[in-house]
Amino acid sequence: MKTNLLKTAIFGSVLAISALTACKKDGGETSETGVSGADIWDRKYITLTAAFPDAEGTAGNGGTRAFAITTAQAINPNFEVNVFTNGYGLRSQRTARVQGSANGNFLYNIQYTGTDGGIFNKYKVEGDKNFIDTREEVNTEPILGTAPRWVVAADGIGIGVFASSVTTGAPATGAGADFVDVKSTAKIAVLNLNDPQITRQTEFTIPFTAEQTKAGYQIGRIDVPVLNAAKTKIFIGCNVTRTDVTKKSGVNTAGTAQTWSTGTRELGTATLVVDYPSLANPKLIFVDPNISKINNHSYRTMTQYVGTDGNVYQATATSGSQILRINASTNEYDNSYNFNLKTALGTSNNVTISAWRYIKDGIGIVLFTETGLQGGYLALIDLNAKTATRLTTENQNNSGYSGLTAAQNGGTALTGTFGQFQNIGLAGDNVYVPLTPNGLDGNLYVINYKTKTITKGAKLKNQSGSFYLGAY
Repeated sequence: MKTNLLKTAIFGSVLAISALTACKKDGGETSETGVSGADIWDRKYITLTAAFPDAEGTAGNGGTRAFAITTAQAINPNFEVNVFTNGYGLRSQRTARVQGSANGNFLYNIQYTGTDGGIFNKYKVEGDKNFIDTREEVNTEPILGTAPRWVVAADGIGIGVFASSVTTGAPATGAGADFVDVKSTAKIAVLNLNDPQITRQTEFTIPFTAEQTKAGYQIGRIDVPVLNAAKTKIFIGCNVTRTDVTKKSGVNTAGTAQTWSTGTRELGTATLVVDYPSLANPKLIFVDPNISKINNHSYRTMTQYVGTDGNVYQATATSGSQILRINASTNEYDNSYNFNLKTALGTSNNVTISAWRYIKDGIGIVLFTETGLQGGYLALIDLNAKTATRLTTENQNNSGYSGLTAAQNGGTALTGTFGQFQNIGLAGDNVYVPLTPNGLDGNLYVINYKTKTITKGAKLKNQSGSFYLGAY
């Protein structure tokens, strides 16, 4: 049940509010189950998650189920998983945004929309369909709303973020208004995942310059925060848009509100940076616009990672082909660095990074789509050498990986696996990627990043309008 955290967000404040946190802990420090705390156990399982349709039949929009298998089962093509008949239902009205601990022994989720949208839940992974809900609930809704964007930003640290923008016109309401200015606001909440509670929160105006806001620049969504190696800065991906300030406003389909035309973007890819743990001193950093103008706020998949070298590597996902670098020493974009997957693959087609994960020593794995080709594809990448090695999977040309447009599917759009892919599993030298085209059976693929070998592992049973979207 929801409990109240704060009735009103306090503008510009940074509060240590553990005493005010709406956190339900039945049974003291370790909860009534005795399984709370940090992930101190060796890895036992790889957890697979899958999404199913809502009541209206929208693919992948109904909720999420989970099932945990051993590493031996994961690599066995004769082992079969049916998460929909045998799995555990995670609490969330819509597809859950699931996160996992480093050793895979805990899952974390903040419920997405619905009556309990914004409620944090923690689960202990016990194998098969056995997950223990620790009942340590934290209500983030007063800060982050009912559909929070959040990730595990560092071991034991979750960070949730929210942004919105308000455009001022003259006159203030109705069509035909002149653009005056725009203001973007950000909210941030830091969660202790080992002892679930909110430890810090803040709200502030995103610090565009006056010249930039007068030119129509704004941010309506932020996501995928990551904590740097020194644990002094949080880097947050931004969806930067621009209003065409030369045009008057129109009205929306209801005929009641102002809408504005989109202007031409001149600013490069942007990241919002705040100090940690204070959450003070917000600033925006921009890459050279000649390198990239594509947003980096992603969609349900983590796209920023701290590299072995301490630099932050950031994909322009889920619409770009590049991986950018933020320097560990300066905390600014390194304009001398640009990894372009299209170039690395040596293709003349445009490619789009749907999801990726940094592994170690500059090596990563990418899920991508390619213009002119149906389906979704995998590649191992070397960020230092700026090379890519394609990996081959069954059914990779199936359009159910990337989704079908309404025109392609007789009037009904379908969400593909890659469209909502949330997490690539990593254990030792192996990477775990569940791949099922929308509504079709597939497999868990196990990739040894050192040998570059790929093994078709456990069979994944699917059902209509559903797909597997994560390994933890």
